[in-house]
Amino acid sequence: MPKQRITKEMVVNAAFEIARSSGMEQVMVKNIADKIGCSVQPIYSYCKNMDGLRQEVIERVNAFIQEYVEALIDREDLFRSIGQSYIQLAKEEPYLYRIFILHQRKGIASLDDLYQSETNPDTAGFIADKLQISLSKARQLHLNMLIYTIGVGTIFSVTTPGISTDEIYMQQEIAYEAFLKQALHCESD
Repeated sequence: MPKQRITKEMVVNAAFEIARSSGMEQVMVKNIADKIGCSVQPIYSYCKNMDGLRQEVIERVNAFIQEYVEALIDREDLFRSIGQSYIQLAKEEPYLYRIFILHQRKGIASLDDLYQSETNPDTAGFIADKLQISLSKARQLHLNMLIYTIGVGTIFSVTTPGISTDEIYMQQEIAYEAFLKQALHCESD
C-alpha cells in the first residue's frame, strides 16, 4: 500500500477540526499528526512556525463564521437575526466562537476601529432606514449591540450545562430596547 502524501491543506484541515472540537490550545503538532495518521515530520515540513498555522486556522474560522451567520440571518429582520445568529453560533460551535472573539486583532485602538473591522458597512444604513434615525445613531446602536452580543455570547459559550437560548435572546431584546430608547431620545435632542 503506497504511503499517503500529506499536504498543507490536510494539515490546515486537521488543525481546524482540532480547534473546532477542542480549542486552539490543542492545535499542536502531535495532535495534528495523530488526526491525520502520520508522524510529526510531515507536519513540521509545513509548520515551521505554529503561529503561521494558527493564523491560517483563524482565517478558516472567520470564513466559517461568515458563512454560518449569513445562512441564519433573516433579511426582513437583519439586525435582530444577526445578533441571534452569533448566539446560536456560541451554542453550537463554542470553541470556534471563542477563537473568533478572542483572537488578536491588530490595528484596533478604539471602539470605532473595532466597529469598522468587525461589521458590514451596510448594516448601519439598513438600521438608520428601518428605524428612521441618523446614520451616526444607527452606528452607535449597532456598536452597543455588537459589544453586548460579544459579551453575552462569550458568557454563553463558557457556561455548563448552559444558559437557555431563549433567556439569552430575551436579554438581547432587553438590551436592544434600552439602546434603541437611548438612540431615539438622543435623536430628538
